[in-house]
Amino acid sequence: MTYNTQFIDTGLDAFMSQRDKILALQEQLSTVIVGQEKLINRLLIALLSDGHLLVEGAPGLAKTKAIKSLAERIAGQFHRIQFTPDLLPSDITGTEIFRPQEGSFTFQPGPIFHNLILADEINRAPAKVQSALLEAMGERQISVGPTTHSLPELFMVMATQNPIEQEGTYPLPEAQLDRFLMHVTIDYPDAESEHRILSLVRQEARDSASNALHPEKIQLPQEGLFAARNEVLDVHMAQEIEEYIVQLVMASRQPKAYDDDLASWIEYGISPRGSIALDRCARSLAWLDGRDFVTPSDVQSVAHDTLRHRIGITYDAEALGMDKDTLIDELLNRVTAP
Repeated sequence: MTYNTQFIDTGLDAFMSQRDKILALQEQLSTVIVGQEKLINRLLIALLSDGHLLVEGAPGLAKTKAIKSLAERIAGQFHRIQFTPDLLPSDITGTEIFRPQEGSFTFQPGPIFHNLILADEINRAPAKVQSALLEAMGERQISVGPTTHSLPELFMVMATQNPIEQEGTYPLPEAQLDRFLMHVTIDYPDAESEHRILSLVRQEARDSASNALHPEKIQLPQEGLFAARNEVLDVHMAQEIEEYIVQLVMASRQPKAYDDDLASWIEYGISPRGSIALDRCARSLAWLDGRDFVTPSDVQSVAHDTLRHRIGITYDAEALGMDKDTLIDELLNRVTAP
C-alpha cells in the first residue's frame, strides 16, 4: 500500500491518521535505505516508545544514513556527534563561559540540547564522555555546577558502534547499555537488495550531477509524534500478555525454577527496564501493524532487541557456542506463551 506523502502546511495531509503519517514516513525511508527493513522498523519503534536506540553492525551497512534520514524527517533540531578518543564531557553537555563585559559566567549549551542526537561510533569515546551522554539519556537533564538544565521534550539518542574493530575502543558497560531501549544488530543485505543498492547509488549520482530536484521530504511535526505516542500507550494489553512479559523477566532472574542448565548459562538477569522495554516496544509494534491489542508474537518479535544487552551469559554457555540471542531463545522456549 502506498501512502500519501504530499505536504500541506506542516508537511503531512491533515486528513491522514497518525498511524498513516508514520507509515508514510516508513515508506519514504525504505526508498533511501535498502535492505535494512528491520532497522527502519526498530527506529520507528524507538521513536514511538520514547526511548534511545543502539545500532551495531559492520561498516557500510547504512547505520548512520538510516538514523540521519529519520532525523531529517522529524520536525526538530538534529545534531551528529562523532565520538573520538579525545572528546571531552563538556563537548557533549556544554560549559560555563566567562563573559568579561558582564563579569559573569554564562552557560553555553552543548549538542546534547538538540532533539535528535546521532552518537556515531559511541564506543570510540572514553568512559567519562559515555557517562555524560548516558546520564542525560536517563535523567533527561544535565547539571553544570549548581545549575540543572532540562533537555527538550522530544529527546532521542541514536547511537552506533562497530563490532569489528575493537582496538582503541571503550566498550559500553552493561549498566550503561541498560539505558538504551533497544540494542539492534544488523547484518549484510541479501543479493537482491545489493542490486537495488547499486541502482540507487547510480541514480543518486546522476541526480547530483544534473542538479535534479529530489522529492520533498516528509516533515513529521512533534505534536503529531506525541499524539502517536499517546495512541501507542492506549493499545490494549491483556493481563495474560503482561504476565507473560513478567515471567520472561523472572525466568532470567530465577532460572533454576525452569531448568538447571538454564541457571548455568545465565550470569545475571534482566533489569526492570527490560520489562518496561518489552511492554512499550510490543505496544508500538502492534500499533504499527494496525492492531489495537498486543499479541504474544509482538512480545516475542521485540524480545531479542530489547533484552540482548540486559542479560549476562556465563563462560560455560559461551564454551557451548551459545550467545545472548541463543540464551533469549532458550527463555522463550521455556516460558509458556498465553
